[in-house]
Amino acid sequence: MAASDAREPIAPIPQFPRDFLWGVSTSAHQIEGAVEERGPSVWDAFTAAPGNVKDGTTAAVACDHYHRYREDVALIRELGVGAYRFSVSWPRVLPTGTGQVSAAGLDFYDRLVDELCAAGVRPVPTLFHWDTPLAVQEAGGWLRRETAERFADYAAVVAARIGDRVTKWITLNEPAEHTLLGHALGQHAPGEQLLFDALPVAHHQLLAHGLAVRALRAAGADDIGIANSHGPTWPASATDEDTAAADFYDVLLNRLFADPLLLGQYPDGIGELMPSDDLEADLKVISEPLDWYGVNFYQPTKVGAPLPESTATEFSGLTLPPELPFSPREIEGYPVTDFGWPVVPDSLTELLTGFRDRYGDRLPPLVITENGCSYEGLDDQDRITYLDGHLRALHRALEAGVDVRGYFVWSLMDNFEWAEGYRQRFGLVHVDYNTLVRTPKASYGWLREALRAQRA
Repeated sequence: MAASDAREPIAPIPQFPRDFLWGVSTSAHQIEGAVEERGPSVWDAFTAAPGNVKDGTTAAVACDHYHRYREDVALIRELGVGAYRFSVSWPRVLPTGTGQVSAAGLDFYDRLVDELCAAGVRPVPTLFHWDTPLAVQEAGGWLRRETAERFADYAAVVAARIGDRVTKWITLNEPAEHTLLGHALGQHAPGEQLLFDALPVAHHQLLAHGLAVRALRAAGADDIGIANSHGPTWPASATDEDTAAADFYDVLLNRLFADPLLLGQYPDGIGELMPSDDLEADLKVISEPLDWYGVNFYQPTKVGAPLPESTATEFSGLTLPPELPFSPREIEGYPVTDFGWPVVPDSLTELLTGFRDRYGDRLPPLVITENGCSYEGLDDQDRITYLDGHLRALHRALEAGVDVRGYFVWSLMDNFEWAEGYRQRFGLVHVDYNTLVRTPKASYGWLREALRAQRA
């Protein structure tokens, strides 16, 4: 008997609202390939340096989505989701980040949007998913205020081309991770190790978001959101030291990016650290009203006071320097993914109800813009269990009165997983990186049937 046959069948997931938006997500650098047909990005430079990617690979080919997008749209259509969240590559549209527009780059996204519309799938573009044009980085990157202005110009270019068919937009993806991993710890592109001197990167991304919202609305776009990563922070113990460390971590990874967007203010003590001659005016731009707020969710984090050891520690694939004023701890007693991340579905309910309680009527409708897990194998029963558990947890949040309007699985297909290279597989569809053959996994079939039951 096959392993998949030996498992107890999973009961149908609860019924979600009829207009609930189901989707899958990807990002440009992780799947498109075709690097010779766009301008260079910070990730091209980062992956070219030995040692930055754990398996030594690059995204030069990745899944070759640039040339195989019709095949991928067919997989999305067959899956039965209503939306596809992809990202637009800034250097594919503007090879140097500003100035001359690439007609071929815009043409690609034009064709992709047409293909999605013809398949009855709603296109949901994300304007920035970490692939800053290399020329912008060389001019100072996200440490410079001008980058936010350039980004708004780029948003206007994209909206002018595909805005007649796109009815749902995302400005930025995970500015917290882009700040922390790319600029504070140096473990993602552009590889800067600035620690708390990376805070200007956070401010300029938030400013870029607000300016892009204005540019999109000026172009006639509506239904605009952002995709921020969030997760509950659990103190390692009830001691004052551990509680204070967990509160500080929660500010950095959650409130630093949500409070300015939703409340128009930074958490106490943060605003004065930001590079602005007129912070009040900047916050007015940053807090431009959103139509919805996107949450990328993967796991909770347990945090305690710094450990007495003076050496760097390893946590969830990251190397953390000893000078941080907090220390993430392993969460025990739960299954883990191939990435080593704990699987705690109830923490999604905790996060969403906590957001509702914290932000009240300032919180727009929510959309889960990413949720998924890394597991090997075509018969990926662990992924099915993961998705089933998180969808039930999401439904409990709806029952508790949280206004959630959609859910996007990360990811449609296996792809280049940043500094991990191709070692982690998050896809509903398996990709053979030698032949580029796509093979739907068991989880793809499970989700297809679950969505059919939702429509019944």
